[in-house]
Amino acid sequence: MSQRFVVRATGPARPGQTAALGTALVSANCRLLDLSQHVAFGEVTLEALVETADDLGAMLPTAGDVFGLDCRVEKVPAESEALWADVAKDSRWVLTLMAPTLSAEVMAEVGALTAEQGLIIERVKRLSAAIGLGTDASSAGAGACLEWRLSGAVADSVSLRDKILALSERFEVDVALQPSNAWRRHRRLICFDMDSTLIQAEVIDELARRHGVYEEVASVTERAMRGKLDFQQSFRERMSKLEGLDESVLAEIAESLPLMPGLERLMRYLKPLGYRTAILSGGFTYFARHLQNRLGFDEIHANELVIRDGKVTGEVQEPIVDAGRKAMILRQIAEREGWDLAQTVAVGDGANDLEMLSVAGLGVAFHAKPLVRRQARQSVSTLGLDGLLYLLGYSVSELDTLSASD
Repeated sequence: MSQRFVVRATGPARPGQTAALGTALVSANCRLLDLSQHVAFGEVTLEALVETADDLGAMLPTAGDVFGLDCRVEKVPAESEALWADVAKDSRWVLTLMAPTLSAEVMAEVGALTAEQGLIIERVKRLSAAIGLGTDASSAGAGACLEWRLSGAVADSVSLRDKILALSERFEVDVALQPSNAWRRHRRLICFDMDSTLIQAEVIDELARRHGVYEEVASVTERAMRGKLDFQQSFRERMSKLEGLDESVLAEIAESLPLMPGLERLMRYLKPLGYRTAILSGGFTYFARHLQNRLGFDEIHANELVIRDGKVTGEVQEPIVDAGRKAMILRQIAEREGWDLAQTVAVGDGANDLEMLSVAGLGVAFHAKPLVRRQARQSVSTLGLDGLLYLLGYSVSELDTLSASD
């Protein structure tokens, strides 16, 4: 009668060990059912699930000498196989933990949180550069990041989301939990808000300052934030304050726009990775086009500044790009290109972005206010825009290889 065994071999990693194990299993007349191998910090763990009619433990008494590894053989009881079958049916998740630095305390808290939810940690992998997780790696590019592969059913998704936010705020880290599915590494479209997302400024505020009407525009903005005006009303009123602004000011502001940290690095990789990039902004095409020319965005959708005789008229050209229109354009681009909405990403910082974030397969609140972070499914608040590469599943070593092949 056939029996099943797990052969586990561990020790210093070197070439030829898998071949040696395979040869020994052939000699023992085993049928290979499954194989797993993992190397970390110079040590290999090699595991084989096999089936044989013989006593494998008796047949491989000197396995350690054969492989140059510490090897043991364990018979698989029927209840273990039943458990494995159940586990194979569990949902799979990816938890991304990132910040300028990561401590053992944060690791412990994340481990406790996943355990509380009944999730099993199957693997933890570093995505950031080969530098200490507890050392500020910002200058090395994109900080520190660990990717956790989990399995199991989430007991309470609302409670888990609240606890993830609390943990993020307490330790000043970003924690993102996503389903592990085929779409995660096959996103194709990334849509960005512009003001306070791609650039460290609100352009309409800069225009108002140069025109001497900042306080008036800020008053309209404040009324909108209190719910007294919707976006379209506030936009029209703020635009009216800019009547008479000289067109030359636009070029001066465009040239001095401060880019968000990590943007140039992010854009350097998105194109060769096959992503289409779009700016969906309640700001102005004049400035979005400047970013497009500088960084290579594929398309832009924003509001037109009406200029006549070298002056901003303060008029509004329809349609206004508001929250609903951003979401609609994202859908239209995906449909036009033949992509599933699950293959789309949206990134923004304000309430005007929430509808777009909810429509996209991956919606990310970037350095957003607490209200937006709570409503968005994912958020990045501790790293630059290149932290998005971690959420998409890319490691620094992979991206370095991509750069080397250019």
